[in-house]
Amino acid sequence: MKHSYLLALACATSLATPAFAQEQDHSGMDMDMPGMDMSGHDDKKSVSKNAMRMPTDDDCWNHVPDIPFVHIEKCRSIWPSSEGSGTARLPGNEDSMRGHHVMAGEWMLMLHGSVSAQYTKVTGPRGDDKLYATSMAMLTAERQTDWGRVRFISMFSLEPLMKNRGYPNLFATGETAGGLPIVDRQHPHDLFMELSARVDVNVADDTTLFLYGGPVGEPALGPSAFMHRGSARYNPEPPITHHWFDSTHITYGVVTAGIATRHFQLESSVFTGREPDERRWNIEKPRFDSWAVRATFNPSPSWALQASYGELKQPESTHPGENEHRTTLSAHYANGSGLSAMAAFSAKKRVPGTTSTAWLGEVNWDIDNANTLFGRAENVANDELFPDHDDPLHDRSFRVSKFQIGYARRVPLGPFELALGGTVATYAKPNALDAPYGRHPMGYTLFAKLSLVE
Repeated sequence: MKHSYLLALACATSLATPAFAQEQDHSGMDMDMPGMDMSGHDDKKSVSKNAMRMPTDDDCWNHVPDIPFVHIEKCRSIWPSSEGSGTARLPGNEDSMRGHHVMAGEWMLMLHGSVSAQYTKVTGPRGDDKLYATSMAMLTAERQTDWGRVRFISMFSLEPLMKNRGYPNLFATGETAGGLPIVDRQHPHDLFMELSARVDVNVADDTTLFLYGGPVGEPALGPSAFMHRGSARYNPEPPITHHWFDSTHITYGVVTAGIATRHFQLESSVFTGREPDERRWNIEKPRFDSWAVRATFNPSPSWALQASYGELKQPESTHPGENEHRTTLSAHYANGSGLSAMAAFSAKKRVPGTTSTAWLGEVNWDIDNANTLFGRAENVANDELFPDHDDPLHDRSFRVSKFQIGYARRVPLGPFELALGGTVATYAKPNALDAPYGRHPMGYTLFAKLSLVE
């Protein structure tokens, strides 16, 4: 796909906003549910033949065109899993079907996008405030065949228009700006968030072999990235544990092979271990110098349990010569009625070096058709808070916690949804950090987010 085409589509879909915040959902087609009055349809031929019968288990598992959207509730009771970022799995009850869908012959095209205006303020000596915008655009093309499925995925943003220092996020670390480590802020992401393809081949009943990859993608490491999880759908802030769990969601050069059944998925990746550099408009040269394996179990449509391990070659430019061994465990839950949650653990071992761990819990509860409560609790041991080698606290590890709650009011606007809300966060830290951070730092974010949902 040509760069000029992607940039134009990104500009149009993202409403020319200067930043990015991903949130992936996949569908939102109009549905004719069983028992719906069809008397108003004079042209009976306009109704798909598939829509006139109840789907079988195989129809739902193989995502036969039309059927999953016409009889979505029946298929949800059959699908144990839903697709997250890259090749990650989520619970089948996750509502991952938002977006505008168009059938182009045998291909189903999906367009999804969002734009959010945000204001963040954090108190304390290292605090800051910023008014900024985040946005994303996603375009996919999918085709079902007699032997399997072919899918192309592209996702991109205009975040490179934002300065490399990004926006305030106290106790977050990762990547660089002007050659210096970014601390207490969320770094910007690249224009090309994903340019990949996936092919699934049916090899037995309910079993497929798949191959995924591309110049920009995500390896089989960690849970689905935070902007793709239902448990973080309306949360405007990235986790401070992002670089422990899902920092590889933008990787330049990925190839993943795996086997998938209804309840299990086992996969392995080779990919580029180095994080993206500061030149955020380009596609970097792949190295394929790292590897990862991941196993996912979906015992029911309510659960997705994953364990993964990866060895990354020199992922951080601020730690030259240091490799990383990363282990993650996560459990996702979704009840299909508006409640989604995740709990996760990660251990990141530098080689040579020490091991640091992180814990993460988050939840999103759609109370009704208009109101949502969400929250996040994190705990991490971080030794990158003082990058200055002359600082007496340099390279010391400090265990810090962040506790956040938020609310969103959802307003339907035709094919769009407007979410208005805010978050409040407080922190727990050692007394040794009182001088640089203050005794009781806190922060808040206000946001207005417009998303394409159908």
